[in-house]
Amino acid sequence: MSSPIVFGEIPSIKEGHWFKGRKEMMQAGCHRKWAAGIDGNRNDGAAAIVLSGGYEDDEDLGDEILYTGAGGNDPNTGKQIEDQSWENPGNAGLRLSMNQGLPVRVFRGYTHKSKFSPQSGYVYAGLYSVVDAWQETGKSGFKICRFRLLYIGQNEERKTPESIELDYSNRDKERKGTVILRIVRDTKIAHDIKELYDYKCQVCQFTIITKSGKYAEGAHIRPLGKPHDGDDNPNNVLCLCPNHHVMFDKGLFSIQDNLKLIGNVSGELFVHHKHKLNTLNLQYHRKINGYN
Repeated sequence: MSSPIVFGEIPSIKEGHWFKGRKEMMQAGCHRKWAAGIDGNRNDGAAAIVLSGGYEDDEDLGDEILYTGAGGNDPNTGKQIEDQSWENPGNAGLRLSMNQGLPVRVFRGYTHKSKFSPQSGYVYAGLYSVVDAWQETGKSGFKICRFRLLYIGQNEERKTPESIELDYSNRDKERKGTVILRIVRDTKIAHDIKELYDYKCQVCQFTIITKSGKYAEGAHIRPLGKPHDGDDNPNNVLCLCPNHHVMFDKGLFSIQDNLKLIGNVSGELFVHHKHKLNTLNLQYHRKINGYN
């Protein structure tokens, strides 16, 4: 029986860790599949991928990876010989990880043609987020499932998505246009809160249905990290739709201790009887957004 799927960092495995082979990766719980490139399934999501040179359409830019999904290739040549499908468990898992903001561990193998690959064995490249998924015709003329992944690890020497600006301007124009990527990251606690509410927004009671299932976002009431130092605790997490998540983070509305909504949104926050909120976090959110 295979070990349970684990998302995020493996405590004993640091970024840059080198493995002699797949066996060692499996023993460490980093990637549970002996031959497959994707460790995941359609029900839980995908927790890890391996870049091993098996697909001709892969593009490895370091902190950005354009990854080819699973299926339809000749393992001896890396060329596609038939179409890929979203029904493939690995492809469905990666798309679910994108929808739910689940982190993906990325490993590079020695057979992967990239300047970032090791000379032998496999190296752990860190955590990435799946930010886009689509189908296109690959180099061999067959449909392939494509995924765009961006580095979200804690290495300060590497760019994270929040610091990347994409310039879509025409070079012969003075005016420049940029877009900042918004990455949704979920902790296990945020994921559990969304499951508790069956992905229904606590503000508008609306559930978004996607091709990969239901979608919502876990929103921390008191933000994590400095200078806010909020806890990743169920009493500090809400289940919100993307619109109300952004509005809440930007302070367009807040929540009173009695759960009444104030600001640009009216009504009352729906709270499951098993979900206990910390009123100190509600007070902190009101304070930093000018509601006190």
